[in-house]
Amino acid sequence: MSMLKFSGQITRAIVGGLTHRDSSFGRKMEILGGFTASGIRLAQGMVAYRNVGPRPEKLLRLWDFERCPDSRVVREVLSELALDVEVRPCPKQGTRFRPQLEGGQGVPQLEDPNTGQKLVGSMNIVRHLYATYGGQAPRRTVLSVAPLRAATGLVMRVLTGGRGAKVRPARVPEQPLELFSFEASPYCRFVRFTLCELELPYTLRNLGKGSPGRKDFIARFGKAQFPYLIDPNTGWQGFESLEIERYLERTYGA
Repeated sequence: MSMLKFSGQITRAIVGGLTHRDSSFGRKMEILGGFTASGIRLAQGMVAYRNVGPRPEKLLRLWDFERCPDSRVVREVLSELALDVEVRPCPKQGTRFRPQLEGGQGVPQLEDPNTGQKLVGSMNIVRHLYATYGGQAPRRTVLSVAPLRAATGLVMRVLTGGRGAKVRPARVPEQPLELFSFEASPYCRFVRFTLCELELPYTLRNLGKGSPGRKDFIARFGKAQFPYLIDPNTGWQGFESLEIERYLERTYGA
């Protein structure tokens, strides 16, 4: 994809959000902050690598905190390797999945039922993902360095107004939801903020640009637009981050 075409897509995505009939002033500020935040991370997690290793037979499980810089690094790699994962959100003061964290340690933690391993810490998880499913050595970038992870994480936290940080009361779904997404998209991030705040477990289908799964998605749903949410508990499904967030609030929010 040419840089000109890529820039045009980003511009259209920003303009579309800012001119949406339902976008409040606060929402527009969130959109601008979200795209700026992704730019600070150099759009990590937007493009899927073409040459990857074997695919896992069983879903990986990730204990994740959307606001955590270390969790973000793991999600970026999952998106770049086009790996699906079962997400167990662990916001601050969360009670559903935080007690499951091994050894009282924090997020991120990854369980791989294909290898029988449970890993703690972003770099341990990243090394495992590359060694097992990446088909190559980790593609380390300057943004993987601990001080820059923390610094860019702090800036993103400010730009997105603290969203996705603290738990809010919510009803527990019987089955995990299903979210089609890719890490660098601010619109996908808005939905993940809400899922995290409400502690709603979900299967994350990573469909970054170039992902082989995008063809199947287009054949199934008619276009490559993200996020897309499916709720097997009610049968609801749909595009548009704002509509998805509203659905989650009225269905599961207290």
